[in-house]
Amino acid sequence: MNTPALDLIHPDWPAPRNVHALVTTRQGGVSQGPWARLNLAAHVGDEPAAVAENRRRLCAYLPAEPVWLNQVHGVRCVDAGQTLRGIDADASFTRTRGVVCAVLTADCLPLLFCDEAGSVVAAVHAGWKGLAAGVIEAAVAAMAVPGERLLTWLGPAIGADHFEVGDEVREAFLAHDAHTAEAFVTAGEGKWRGDLYQLARQRLLALGVQRISGSDTCTMCESERFYSFRRDEVTGRMASCIWLA
Repeated sequence: MNTPALDLIHPDWPAPRNVHALVTTRQGGVSQGPWARLNLAAHVGDEPAAVAENRRRLCAYLPAEPVWLNQVHGVRCVDAGQTLRGIDADASFTRTRGVVCAVLTADCLPLLFCDEAGSVVAAVHAGWKGLAAGVIEAAVAAMAVPGERLLTWLGPAIGADHFEVGDEVREAFLAHDAHTAEAFVTAGEGKWRGDLYQLARQRLLALGVQRISGSDTCTMCESERFYSFRRDEVTGRMASCIWLA
């Protein structure tokens, strides 16, 4: 069976040649309705057969089926080469060639990591709860590589102009570091616009990770290319995948 070409994003970062990564968009799949077209999540109400076909199409670009996680907005990071698919976790890493780490997002921030030697990679799902609780720190610790030897790429997420949150979200970050106030702009009484990209960069720099790539793409702004939970509520999910060759 021929697989139609997918609209994929290939990270532009100085990773070693044996590190491979891609991010899907919503183009190229068979899902209908609010999940149209390349929804890769099995938990959002889409037809299981459509999700299975979409995953089959994605796998044509990968060395193996991704190790899908049951993401719970926590901080757990698991070894993708030694865990069962569907385990509760929001990040995975691997040192094994051909094992695909993956996270699903639709506004939350996906981060891809590798070390400069090309010996370990990781994928991280960072919604505000996981970001505030330390999912980036957990992933870096699991990779067991000093921050100065790591590279990271920040994938498509909701932009700062559209990520409106309440006082409790801002306070969760301020409790960790007063400098996070720089990532919030007031949006009225008790409301703020938060910058997930800036918050992630602050965490990375504090860990010694200075080689940070990626852009400030806004998933909420580009309805034809990206899913957005904030925009649509019922919607699909995109995958960010990374592996060692």
